[in-house]
Amino acid sequence: MKPQNILAQNFKLPNGTVIKNRLFKSAMSEGQGHKNGAPKESLINLYKVWAEGGLGICVTGNVMIDKRYLGEPGNVIIENEDNLAQLKAWAEAATLNNTACWVQLNHPGKQSPRGINKENVAPSAIPFRTDMRAVFATPRALTIEEIKDIIKRFGTAAAIVKKAGFSGVQIHGAHGYLVSQFLSPHHNVRNDEYGGNAENRRRFVVEVYKAMRAKVGKDFPIGIKLNSADFQKGGFTEKESMETIKTLSDLGIDLIEISGGTYESPEMMVVNKMKESTKSREAYFMDFATKVRKQIKTPLVVTGGFRSLNGMANAISSKDVDFVGIARSLAIEPDLPNRLLEGQEPQYIIQPRTTGIRMIDSSGILEIKWYADQMKRIGNGENPVPNENPYQTLFRLIKSYFVSGGKKPTRMRAK
Repeated sequence: MKPQNILAQNFKLPNGTVIKNRLFKSAMSEGQGHKNGAPKESLINLYKVWAEGGLGICVTGNVMIDKRYLGEPGNVIIENEDNLAQLKAWAEAATLNNTACWVQLNHPGKQSPRGINKENVAPSAIPFRTDMRAVFATPRALTIEEIKDIIKRFGTAAAIVKKAGFSGVQIHGAHGYLVSQFLSPHHNVRNDEYGGNAENRRRFVVEVYKAMRAKVGKDFPIGIKLNSADFQKGGFTEKESMETIKTLSDLGIDLIEISGGTYESPEMMVVNKMKESTKSREAYFMDFATKVRKQIKTPLVVTGGFRSLNGMANAISSKDVDFVGIARSLAIEPDLPNRLLEGQEPQYIIQPRTTGIRMIDSSGILEIKWYADQMKRIGNGENPVPNENPYQTLFRLIKSYFVSGGKKPTRMRAK
């Protein structure tokens, strides 16, 4: 079978939902929400372009569940039905062409740069590593009451996502955000029912899933993006990830996307660290997916590292994964899925966007902003600029965080 025909096969999720092909857009933060949390017209246009571009499943950028705690400027927020009309317009555009669009729900926890929120919260008051404290403040530990409120908010947001007309929902449990923080023994040193041993640290994500399932019912897809490991000393390990995956699989989760790393150890963004076995299979986390497949039957997707049509098709043919995830390529080549399905190769190979300034590059913020700017161009009806100088992005980043809104630039210093 030709590689494009392998990718074109449809797939039925365990709950009966049929996805038209095996191409899965992983979440990227777009930064195209209004101050009140509603999606901008440019965001709606962007998802219309992607829907027409041939994706099977399109996962949105991280949508926040609490306006007090944003991950980046311009996050879409869902905490009530105030913006339901705009959400319906977004869903309508994003599900054109029989595209399944799932909303990724997230709480950043401690992983939000200074100046965005009045404070950051986390399972425990653990600071970032020393060289990152100028960018990320030490968080306040959540109370039990606040944890319960966050769990409830995930459920409420999921219900609104369904009401708006989206196709599914995904929990962001990876990359060092709040769910990931609860799972990690490095970030979570609580001594109550949400901390301590691995089972207690899993309690938060299990209760989030149950709250969402109770609100949307058994037929509405719920997925999760989960780290294979944090790649950080004392962090979430492959063994604990496997245990978490089996727990969620037993509970009936519909799709698991495997990723890895955090802002402090951004394995999900580092191309030049790939092992030889990873390079041969292209995707960063295929080796772990192979281990997972032997343990569970829940559908799997791996995102990151795919560079060729054959690499993607081989991943599906191996039966270790059911979907191949692509993300940053879609910010500079939005019609890539249609081209792949026609048997064409990607036009661009993704490379790290760096400035040479360690504090900036290691945080991952510039990488996010560079791709967000390309997505904004697409949403505004312009062409992306695949070779844009990262220093232009850095200038806009500084302006966005510290100058916008008439505020004077803020001097960043470690506390």
